Amino acid sequence: MESTALLTDQYELTMLDAALRSGAADRHCVFEVFARRLPDGRRYGVVAGVDRVLEAVEAFRFGSGELDFLTELVSPSTRDWLRDYRFSGNIDGYAEGELYFPGSPILTVAGTFAETIMLETVVLSILNHDSAVASAAARMTVAAGGRPLIEMGSRRTHELAAVAAARAAYLAGFGSTSNLAAGRRYGIPTTGTAAHSFTLLHDREADAFGAQVAALGPETTLLVDTYDITEGIRAAVETVGPGLGAIRIDSGELGVLARQARAQLDALGATKTKIVVTSDLDEYAIAALAAAPVDAYGVGTKLVVGSGAPTAGMVYKLVEVDGRPVAKRSEHKASRGGRKIAVRRHRSTGTATEESVRSQGRPTPQPGDRELQEPLMRAGTRVEGLPMLAESRARMRERMVSIPWDGLKLSEGDPAIPTIFEEAGRGE
Repeated sequence: MESTALLTDQYELTMLDAALRSGAADRHCVFEVFARRLPDGRRYGVVAGVDRVLEAVEAFRFGSGELDFLTELVSPSTRDWLRDYRFSGNIDGYAEGELYFPGSPILTVAGTFAETIMLETVVLSILNHDSAVASAAARMTVAAGGRPLIEMGSRRTHELAAVAAARAAYLAGFGSTSNLAAGRRYGIPTTGTAAHSFTLLHDREADAFGAQVAALGPETTLLVDTYDITEGIRAAVETVGPGLGAIRIDSGELGVLARQARAQLDALGATKTKIVVTSDLDEYAIAALAAAPVDAYGVGTKLVVGSGAPTAGMVYKLVEVDGRPVAKRSEHKASRGGRKIAVRRHRSTGTATEESVRSQGRPTPQPGDRELQEPLMRAGTRVEGLPMLAESRARMRERMVSIPWDGLKLSEGDPAIPTIFEEAGRGE
């Protein structure tokens, strides 16, 4: 992985330069990543991007190219310090696929001020993007009610963000992606058939269908709404026969068209041909199609921009200096000092009831508690045995089952469970 050292804001280096001059750079600090609130209309968030954060921390190195760029931005002594930069601290956090709520201490970064302040921007950029996409994907997965979801938003976002978005969507329940880079890098199943341009390329719609089937076989998915959808379905079944794998509808009133398509397919004997719908879907559109004879959904634009919440709103705040709790006290953006420990509490049935967070110590134990933070890095080295993407995906499914039913609603409301801050540590 190439260096991530310049994926940062200049003010990180401004602070570093000044701290090295003042002698404060080596003070031991604890930073925490948390969200003060969930995006409007959301009742839970999904943690995603943790593994990518750890990769970015490992690759946070200043080579000659990075140092040359910084010649006019920092002092010579700071450049010398950066030349040997290696994060040597500890990181703890919520595992990928875990749920979070307002105030959850999602990530804790501990080390000297100099080495921890450098990571603020890259940590937040990854977690805010990936968690926003995963949170939207989780809502869509719930709305789909077990029907497969395909991530297909690569053309609607930055080319590198598209790969991260595909990973986050898969973590949160999507079954496949159209993005080949994500498939290669993360082992996500890939899928894809044809666009309207392929149909327009041929003189007849049936010719386009025939060419696609010749290349991909009868189990392929044919796009039937380039011209007239009724004629498109007729031509598709006539070309392939009743064993056609699927049709895709990409425009119009999808619920109505899906019902008409199902009736026509059945009448033509294609009773096992599936119906895939696309066209600017979000969780609300998917939920509205719950009663329609839809077999799978392809989701693009709304997913990769967080379906109205393109950032998770996470912040990276200093909470402890040399073992002493510190906290920002501004009226509208106050924070709680001291390193936090969080547990999620559950009924005997496994339903979550609250997130309990305490500074300077563990919350008072109760039956059904599950501690949320796990060791991720020790002395700058990634902890061995961290879960792979498939395991994080399974965790996500388990956590969603633990949410109270009301917390899964798409309507606006309070977080699915409250965050309870136990007796604060000194200094708050």
